[in-house]
Amino acid sequence: MKRAPGVVSNLHKLDLISIVISSKCYSKKWFPPQSDLEKGVNGLHINDVTPDTVATSSRFSSPPGPKTEALVPPIYHSSTYKLQSVDDYLKILEEGGYIYSRLGNFTNDSVCAVINSLEGGKGSLVFSTGMAAISTALLCFLKSGDHIVVNNPCYSGTYDIVVNILPRYGIEHTFVTTGCPVEEYRKHIKPNTRMLYGETPCNPNMAILDLEEFGKLGRSLDNVLTIVDSTFASPYLQPVIKHGIDISMHSCTKYLGGHSDLVAGCLTFGSVDLWKTMIHYQTTLGTSMSPHDASLLLRGIKTLPIRMEKHSSNAQKVAEFLEKHPKVQKVMYPGLPSHPQHQIARKQMKIFSGMIAAEIRGGVQGGKILVENVRLVQLAVSLGGVESLIEHPATMTHGPMLMTSEDRLSGGITDGLVRISIGIEDPDDLIKDLQQALAKIPENVIG
Repeated sequence: MKRAPGVVSNLHKLDLISIVISSKCYSKKWFPPQSDLEKGVNGLHINDVTPDTVATSSRFSSPPGPKTEALVPPIYHSSTYKLQSVDDYLKILEEGGYIYSRLGNFTNDSVCAVINSLEGGKGSLVFSTGMAAISTALLCFLKSGDHIVVNNPCYSGTYDIVVNILPRYGIEHTFVTTGCPVEEYRKHIKPNTRMLYGETPCNPNMAILDLEEFGKLGRSLDNVLTIVDSTFASPYLQPVIKHGIDISMHSCTKYLGGHSDLVAGCLTFGSVDLWKTMIHYQTTLGTSMSPHDASLLLRGIKTLPIRMEKHSSNAQKVAEFLEKHPKVQKVMYPGLPSHPQHQIARKQMKIFSGMIAAEIRGGVQGGKILVENVRLVQLAVSLGGVESLIEHPATMTHGPMLMTSEDRLSGGITDGLVRISIGIEDPDDLIKDLQQALAKIPENVIG
């Protein structure tokens, strides 16, 4: 008797089942996953509750057999954790574990452990953004009546909080010029100074801070913390803590994440006591990272070494091209011998990262023509992703919405300065793109 197409006889079904069961790919002792209600929970069984409760309350318990560990840490989306007893609440707070994701999350801890290992610190914490890391650190370690010494220029968000927000809490500040000898910091220390803040390489002009000397200065002072934003280098190229710096900061949005698909920040500490002080502020202020972003960040860090090598080799070639171009007045890249702090960069950086500052002839107009006429490089803020980005600080990140022209120029952010984040494309393609965009700057604009 012929069967219609798609119809399988009972005998044929049994044959298929026996093939699956006998296959080496499956164990005869495996059973379908069951919820805890199906197995019974302290005498409560699935038949004791309605489907409404089954839908909300069924949980899968661990399968039998030897325990295994996921090669990639899972994303723990759960906001809260099931306790075995009331006493476990205080026990976890005292001994460690998870109660509520604002207080701790396995996915976040996984990336903290990796960052701390890269940094060589005593503990790391991850934050929802780079500015969350910076602002939490400033609020944690400074109080009304304190004084901070900061390099100028600096990241625009840092400048904003130092100039416009900290004074509302009675916290004073003094700026020193980026790239200055560390002794300049010492000259501005007052009896109420509690923090020395530096960036290296500096945003956006690529000035370099001598980390060894900065660390020595901090250790020579009582009750003064040193914090360094090393975002432009990454911990792969420039570990900070080993120089005696108290706190290393990174915007993980940039090189650590590396793919322009997350916003995050991190702090790494030179002592466990600093870490413990900070985690109280982080959990209370609610500036922790989401576990989903933590997973993306962890994935990005896995390729950090090979990306930083490519970013750096590309940037070296592009910087050398720009330095010879007649429409470029000056190039600031730590890998160029012409950089004022080139020798310091060689001492403390493995290689020189992917960030370039270039002064374009023609001032604001010359800089704008360049950034608006690139075709492969993208006009966008941020940095550190696999794609090359360019921006014009005088009209964008450090523009009139944040700084007066006088303040901007005093920090060395000139009218024609452009900031370029070199990606991992073919460097010859990037050079061709910049070359054609520079060609569009008219001679009468250059003057």
